[in-house]
Amino acid sequence: MGTEDEKKTNASAPPAVTLKIEKGQADKTDFCFSEPFCIGRGKNCEVQVSDPTVSRSHAEVSFQGGSWWVRDLQSANGTFLDGMKVERAPLAGENRIQLGISGPVVYLTIEGISQGEATQMDRYSFTHYMHHYTGDSGADNIGKHTMMIRRAFQQLQKRQERKFVGIIAVIVCLFLAAGTYAVFKHMQVRKQRLLAEDIFYAMKSLELEFAGFLKTARVSKDAQTLENVENYRARRKKMEESYDQFIDTLGVYGKRISEEERIILRVARTFGECEISMPAGFSEEVLGYIKKWKSTKRLEEGIDRARRNRYISKICETMLAHDLAPQFFYLGLQESNFNAGACGPKTRYGIAKGIWQFIPSTAVKYGLRVGPLLHLRGHDPRDERHHFGRSTLAAARYLRDIYDTEAQASGLLVIASYNWGERRVNELIRKMPENPKERNFWRLLANYRNEIPQETYDYVFYVISAAVIGENPGLFGFDFDNPLGHFQEKSSS
Repeated sequence: MGTEDEKKTNASAPPAVTLKIEKGQADKTDFCFSEPFCIGRGKNCEVQVSDPTVSRSHAEVSFQGGSWWVRDLQSANGTFLDGMKVERAPLAGENRIQLGISGPVVYLTIEGISQGEATQMDRYSFTHYMHHYTGDSGADNIGKHTMMIRRAFQQLQKRQERKFVGIIAVIVCLFLAAGTYAVFKHMQVRKQRLLAEDIFYAMKSLELEFAGFLKTARVSKDAQTLENVENYRARRKKMEESYDQFIDTLGVYGKRISEEERIILRVARTFGECEISMPAGFSEEVLGYIKKWKSTKRLEEGIDRARRNRYISKICETMLAHDLAPQFFYLGLQESNFNAGACGPKTRYGIAKGIWQFIPSTAVKYGLRVGPLLHLRGHDPRDERHHFGRSTLAAARYLRDIYDTEAQASGLLVIASYNWGERRVNELIRKMPENPKERNFWRLLANYRNEIPQETYDYVFYVISAAVIGENPGLFGFDFDNPLGHFQEKSSS
């Protein structure tokens, strides 16, 4: 026999939890815990699961208030308990936990709770007491106190029954006739939107996880690397198909919107932003910048210069080779109007030069040789920033690096970073959580619009509006053909 203190200690000690990884790669598949533990991809997690859909710290299991609980740690792809997405939820005897909508699965069992104990616990539930004091079982096996409560309850029921029965009947009929369907449809649409967003940002997370393989594959023909890339592309294609099904079901590109708005949605998605969560007023803002393009000949002249100098195919092929959208072509137009001899103003960072307007330090970082005239505003034949082919390759590498790191696969954040400068924009970006769902251009606008310089704001909207015009120039009143038509087909194939 133990002491009273020992009994109290044993009563309060949490039951052991066994965990088995059923789906997902890990060094170990079976675990047993009696203390809180963390599940994730990071080395600090007690349960490490090597899967791109799993966040570094994905979920935590802890014992609180006499029960085991699972809590999502703001993961990129969510935590699902028995098929339902949860932020925090209690655990029963046996539990199926999925890390992401299509990610690894773990089975978690709480040891030491028999069926008899579960029944005993149910005896003291709220439902048990409700039936005990308000039920209609015989009086032979109940006490005077219970009988007194029952009689008082029955009298109260009779007084209230007539008063409320008519009101309740009317409310129920109205609710069933008019409200149920609307509520159901609203809940279904909301659920579908959330699932679609989860799939979209899971694709972006997967892209970031495989960024290293993609980068290696550009310079290496290693069989294992190429196999990993093919597996990534197959998995991403399946996720894209699921996302497109949700988009069709939700009618995002339905008849209620104009063709202009459809193009804006498609271009936003091309640049890595989720069209479902596009902020109100964004389409109108893009249309406003399209009007600004119509007030000048700069767009037509820039595209004509690119055609005459045969820049278009080289830029698009280089972007595609770095797994970037060919629409980054319009960033070069905004930077220099495709003038290879362009020189920017003097700044404390030096003079930007060439089509992609590299400052000296960034040019050197990405393998370009700067010439002896770097301190003078003027063309320097020995400065590789003026060399179209080499500077375009450097630009693609630079854009991809921003895309894979601070921008978290947001093309519009990449564009903002390119204009504003890595250091300054990253000070804001790093305040945002490190996952694509929380770190994207929509969130940057929502959180820091007042801190973004107007120059950078204009820059992003000029680039995206030029890309929108390029999709169907005639629709927007321009007299030229889509310069990227052929390359857009290649990027989507």
